Amino acid sequence: MQPRVNAFQQPIGHDLPGWTPRPRPPVTPIEGRYCRLEPLSAERHAADLFHAFSQAPDGRDWTYMSVGPFADAAAYRQFAEQSQAHAASDPMHHAVIDLATGRAVGSLSLMRIDPANGVIEVGFVAFSPLLKRTRIATEAQYLLMRRVFDELGYRRYEWKCDSLNAPSRTAAARLGFQFEGIFRQATVYKGRSRDTAWFSIIDSEWPALRTAYEHWLNPANFDAEGGQRQGLADLIAQEKAACA
Repeated sequence: MQPRVNAFQQPIGHDLPGWTPRPRPPVTPIEGRYCRLEPLSAERHAADLFHAFSQAPDGRDWTYMSVGPFADAAAYRQFAEQSQAHAASDPMHHAVIDLATGRAVGSLSLMRIDPANGVIEVGFVAFSPLLKRTRIATEAQYLLMRRVFDELGYRRYEWKCDSLNAPSRTAAARLGFQFEGIFRQATVYKGRSRDTAWFSIIDSEWPALRTAYEHWLNPANFDAEGGQRQGLADLIAQEKAACA
């Protein structure tokens, strides 16, 4: 599609009639089929989360995070208390509650919240071994997307990571984020330089992704042993092709 032009024959973007700044995300739980996202509470979640993270054999899950690993439960609780103090601002940390056990098994956040432009980022994704490669892990991501696009009407949902973090880049691609490029020497963390890989989902892509997520999360998509019948990436590709 050719861009439209103004009176000076310059190409310009499409109008957004009636656009208004989006609401800030509410500090409220989000209920799913397999999990619930709750605003992070040191009192309710810190002990469970430290226990869950402690199931990992080493600290490699924290290599590309700006925080962690945490030496003991007290250190993690201090981080949780600091995060809770900013619960209504940015970043907004959420604990992932496994509905089968009632325990927190990971966390993720909404951050770099830009209501004026309708842009928001998911970050601080810390999934314990009790959460990785489960339906809950995917549903937690879906629940935040649903809040951002369907409930709040944002236009752009971002994922950023260290460009050397191959698992994070793979996860972003599986979840339907589009790779946009590398920002060189974008930040410094843990005494290291970071080139940042940028990914995004925009609002026009969300309907197809939502359908794919809902199909994937349906219990009928899993066999008696819990194996998936159709992969999420395949479902996303099918839905995008149908919408093309």
